[in-house]
Amino acid sequence: MSEHIGEIRILPAGDTALVLEFGREISDELNARVKGAYGYLKQNPVKGITELVPTFRSLLVCYDPKEIGFNALCDTLTRTDFSPKTAGSAAARVVRIPVAYGGEFGEDLPQVSAHTGLTEKEIIELHSGRKYLIYMLGFLPGFPYLGGMDKRLITPRLKNPRTKIPEGSVGIGGEQTGIYPLASPGGWQLIGRTPIKPYDPNRKNPFLYNAGDYIVFDPIDMTEYARIQKEVERGSYVCREEVV
Repeated sequence: MSEHIGEIRILPAGDTALVLEFGREISDELNARVKGAYGYLKQNPVKGITELVPTFRSLLVCYDPKEIGFNALCDTLTRTDFSPKTAGSAAARVVRIPVAYGGEFGEDLPQVSAHTGLTEKEIIELHSGRKYLIYMLGFLPGFPYLGGMDKRLITPRLKNPRTKIPEGSVGIGGEQTGIYPLASPGGWQLIGRTPIKPYDPNRKNPFLYNAGDYIVFDPIDMTEYARIQKEVERGSYVCREEVV
């Protein structure tokens, strides 16, 4: 069973949530529509909606069935104008992530170099020379699914995934790049590591960034890594941010 709002489909997701599906492909344009709907519903709350979770191409809408039923919520959403002109364009936040590339922190950098035909220096320059859109967070708390990686860096995942990847590792998996915010099994090619904590449950705001923000990776050396790591441990390090 599904409802439609123009090109948007409404799909049930269990008995306390539904999905607003904006399309089937993954693109910046489609994701902008998801962010627009997310922003609109944040600014114009609907009684009964308890949580909103944006993804690549859809928006999960969680609700309290004691406050509003599925059909009533569908009716409300069907009457809502989710066009770009209604959603508006909010300023985007850019979070700069310091990364020590190569060496013990980027043990797969030589393998990425062999696969792509690029030198390790060229890989670092290409990887740190982009602004990456965070499409969504998932897999682990604070794991960013990023868009915008240079296609010259595309490298297949490991044939045999590691049983434990260290916290803060930065890797490439196929056409994507990302940060492991916690130690975890994984099969991405590791090219560096950040000393900061993308996710820290002891912080006032546990998440360093959100879906819709951007990430830029800043190369640092081991001396800078050690300095930042000490500040992180003391709780005094503040990530550089910009608004665009």
